[in-house]
Amino acid sequence: MSRSGTRGAERRRGAAARVTAWARCAVGWWLATLSAAAFFASAASVASVALLVAQAASAAPAHARVTIEDDSGARVDFTQPPARLISLLPSLTEAVCALGACDRLVGVDRYSNSPAAVTALPHLGGLEDTQVERVVALRADLILAAPSARVIDRLRALGQPVLVLHTRDHREVRRSLEVLGDLLGERPRADASWRAIEAQLAQAAARVPAAMRGQRVYFEVASAPYAAGSASFIGETLARLGLGNIVPADMGPFPRLNPEFVVRAQPDIVMAVDRELARMPARPGWSRLRALSERRACGFAPARYEMLVRPGPRLGEAALALADCVAGLAAGQ
Repeated sequence: MSRSGTRGAERRRGAAARVTAWARCAVGWWLATLSAAAFFASAASVASVALLVAQAASAAPAHARVTIEDDSGARVDFTQPPARLISLLPSLTEAVCALGACDRLVGVDRYSNSPAAVTALPHLGGLEDTQVERVVALRADLILAAPSARVIDRLRALGQPVLVLHTRDHREVRRSLEVLGDLLGERPRADASWRAIEAQLAQAAARVPAAMRGQRVYFEVASAPYAAGSASFIGETLARLGLGNIVPADMGPFPRLNPEFVVRAQPDIVMAVDRELARMPARPGWSRLRALSERRACGFAPARYEMLVRPGPRLGEAALALADCVAGLAAGQ
């Protein structure tokens, strides 16, 4: 055999070995998932994400098949780990990169900007105006999307493989990391990422002064105003820090509020992006908010604020930023 033929055979054997290793990893996760199926089936508010692996005994390793059922109930089939990914949500972009797979991304949404490497990728619009033709032209093996993306049905009708993942609360953030970890053959990284988040949440809770525990927070996510309620991932983080929330869980994760609701609630602490915080006293009636007049408010620079409102692998870092804000308020009293 020629040298080029020998090298080609070695490359094929190496590729087959990598696929086999990935398939074994997927099988192990699938067996673990079966034992936990009863738990996940009982979570009515969380769509089922299950990894199913089918491999005929006579099939070669290169034909190992992996099927993922996503949070929309759709199934996507793979015969090998996806090598070309598109992410249509910043938090999912960050999750892919946290799992060491940034180099597999070939396109991202308009708002994905972290880590810095993704800013050089094609940006393909947002939830409302995804550029379908450009997405299709990139020939991705898999497109990651949020359930709220309007383009999902259209992409699927065009034969594009779309994986929908919820990230509304801490449990769903963890599960999205695990699903992506299994899919990409990076489950150990996914587990390590969640352990790091948990450690940072514990560190953040320890930074909140005892005198500030129980303080009720209004966290603004948009100036309409929309707030992060108790049921949101931000609300869960605030609860882990020992803080309260003026928006109860039964109002949903991110409800739009009557501005008078905020005034009547009189939050102890207001949190928002810094430019909106500066404008709040001029809103009708909001000059009566004692948290504003008494400077019990945290304004975050845009880049910092983006981290706070993205349910991804920087969840623990966001908790530390919130805890530092609260500790700073306590020191100023």
